[in-house]
Amino acid sequence: MFTDEDGKLAVRIARAVVESHVNRTKSAEQKTPVIFNEKSGVFVTLTKYPGDELRGCIGYPEPIMPLIDALKDAAVSACSRDPRFPPVKPEELKKIKVEVSLLTPPMEVSARKPTEYVSCVKIGEDGLIIQRGFGRGLLLPQVPIEWGWDAEEFLGQCCLKAGLMPDAWLQPDTKIFKFQAEVFSEDKPGGDVKRRTLREENGSCSRG
Repeated sequence: MFTDEDGKLAVRIARAVVESHVNRTKSAEQKTPVIFNEKSGVFVTLTKYPGDELRGCIGYPEPIMPLIDALKDAAVSACSRDPRFPPVKPEELKKIKVEVSLLTPPMEVSARKPTEYVSCVKIGEDGLIIQRGFGRGLLLPQVPIEWGWDAEEFLGQCCLKAGLMPDAWLQPDTKIFKFQAEVFSEDKPGGDVKRRTLREENGSCSRG
């Protein structure tokens, strides 16, 4: 759906927004292709370099606004509104990598019985949203690869993200959605942007 050039531009825009917000400066407007005006889900992830320790990750799972607007807002949120971390400081910017995940619309997973959900989840391809009552948790498709989870662990960890017990995905009133993502990441802070091929990464993971 998105070209490599689209992905590179998305990351460059996200970095420019993060830097301007943290430094309290105005970022220059960039010309974007038509696809950036279409509604799309997107997440912006910030990690510390080296080591890829999470520094912030926020986004929009559903396509509720044009990509360019969702991207900019997610970038601001990732560096200043993630409740797990304090706002990013100017001196941190040179050690932070930017990654952008461009999402497909979430689709509810159906199975004859809850135990079959495991076979419905493809590591290296699917991201998950789990919802039960007021609890709702989302994990991007790159997360189980980075942690070496199999499908059952992925489901359990997404339940925990929703504030539920790890086996809540087995409850009949739990709803499970999955989505896919095209992921583009800097190789170092401000460096080259490359598309992450999650399936290939999964193939090299001993537990994935």
